[in-house]
Amino acid sequence: MLGWGFEFDMTSINVLIADDEPNQLELVKFNLEQANFNVTTAEDGEQTVTIAEETLPDIIILDWMMPYMSGIEVCRVLRSRSSTREIPIIMLSARGEDGDRTLGLDIGADDYITKPFSPKELIARIRAVLRRAKPSLVNDVLECGSLRLFPSKKLVEHHGRPVKLGPKEFKILSILMERPGQVFSRAQLLDKVWGHGIYIEDRTVDVHIGRLRKALQKKANGNTPPDLIRTVRSSGYALSLNENNAAL
Repeated sequence: MLGWGFEFDMTSINVLIADDEPNQLELVKFNLEQANFNVTTAEDGEQTVTIAEETLPDIIILDWMMPYMSGIEVCRVLRSRSSTREIPIIMLSARGEDGDRTLGLDIGADDYITKPFSPKELIARIRAVLRRAKPSLVNDVLECGSLRLFPSKKLVEHHGRPVKLGPKEFKILSILMERPGQVFSRAQLLDKVWGHGIYIEDRTVDVHIGRLRKALQKKANGNTPPDLIRTVRSSGYALSLNENNAAL
């Protein structure tokens, strides 16, 4: 269902960096933002778990030694919960012994980097992990039945016809298409589309979902396509998986 591409559209990749050392945190944040990643930060283990559950980042850069909960504990918690267990995790640590690396990988980390490390190495590791764990972020086209989305070109096709979307509607659709059937709350969509910590009313999501629905349901050959966006009362929105009303 997914086409193959050659480069990342890094502006669509959300990274959560967790580190209690302010200088290290700012250095990693700066370098990833220079590489055009969207970056959110956390300064302790408990905050990391909370932000990860609220924003569902594409990848987490997780320091081993943090207050309240260690990186190992955070990794164990995230892997135990259905909403976060598939998020790729790269563990950072000054502990370079083989036993420490093995423990980090065994507990669920996708990669392990020993400090000190170069920003170029970290970015290369992020790309490598995403290629394995989230191929839809690498592919030049994401397909869900009658829908085709081209991340690098910012184009959408429905039943072969182009769909004109604004940047927010495009981002919302890409999030829903990456995980068809999964329900995203308004708060999660706000964080992933507008950014964590920015105050915007939940109603804003409803407005953009309405615009997205209208664009996808534009008549083709005199027929109105079915509504692909499923509203889950008191929960949020999902890309429908119903065969009679779906993109899949």
